[in-house]
Formats: sequence, structure tokens, C-alpha cells
Amino acid sequence: MNLPNKLTLSRVVMIPFFVAALMAEFPQHRIVAGVIFILASLTDLLDGYLARRDHLVTTFGKFVDPLADKLLVCSALICFVEQKLLPAWMVIIIISREFIISGFRLIASDKGVVIAAGMSGKVKTVCQMVMSVLLIFHFPGDLFSALETVFIWASVIMTVESLAVYLWENKNILDLEHL
Repeated sequence: MNLPNKLTLSRVVMIPFFVAALMAEFPQHRIVAGVIFILASLTDLLDGYLARRDHLVTTFGKFVDPLADKLLVCSALICFVEQKLLPAWMVIIIISREFIISGFRLIASDKGVVIAAGMSGKVKTVCQMVMSVLLIFHFPGDLFSALETVFIWASVIMTVESLAVYLWENKNILDLEHL
């Protein structure tokens, strides 16, 4: 297994530790959760960079990397609903998009096509990661409250936009005429 794929798997391993720290009630638990989340998020940047730089892009990486991102972000989102930092309807939209894209990727895979993440999906992921970091730390003050609101809405909007772009750019995969 190459280094980028190991980094991707390390992100998956960090998720239970992140959730445990975020939901725990010990002093500085948000700092511990935030550090774990940021480290996990940085592995996403690093694994992609290394895979492209060293020509180590694999089919495994194309499937597992987006899955690891989804697991990390969805875990955080569910915790935020529990903590009353996000409304459930927003989380449902975001998680629904992830299920739709995963199902779409399965259809593509069945046809022998591997679809890598597009630019709008990457922007969506960055918005969700920044939103998550802000909500994990949940700093007091009007500036941080405004930043949280901006990134919450940017995440929802980019979620819907990236879904539309993804489906449009890959509409030939569905082959609607033969359903």
C-alpha cells in the first residue's frame, strides 16, 4: 500500500477519536477534537498532493479518499446536530448529497468508470472543513458567529451546487433511456 493510501486510511482511524473528544465533557475537549479534525483534514490535502506528485493515483485511492472525507465530515455534522450547533435539515441535505454521489459512483463503477472528485466538490469539501473547524472550536464573539454562519450557508449552497454539477457532467452514466 502506498503512502497516500496509508494517509487516507489514517484519516478513517482518527474519526472515532475525534468523535469521542468532541462529545466528551473534559476540560479542553474541543481543542483536542479540533486538533484531531485538523490533522485528519490535512491528511486529505497531503494524500492527494503526494498521489499526484509521485504518480501514485490508484483506483483504491479514488474510492476510499472521498469515502474518508464523507465519514469525517458526516461524523462531525451529526455531532453538531447533537450539540445544537446545526439544524438537522441542513445536515440531511449534506448527507443526502453524499449518499447520492456514492450511489452514482457505484453505478459508474459497475460500468467500469471511476469518477474522481471535481472542482466544485473540492470547494464544497473545503467549505465543510472550515465550517466544521469553526463549529468544533465554537469561539465566542460576533466575528466568529458571523464566520460560522457564512461557512454554514456556503457549505449548504456548495453541497447543492456540486451535486448539480456532478450529475450534469456525468449524466451519460445514468443512461436514463434504458431504466
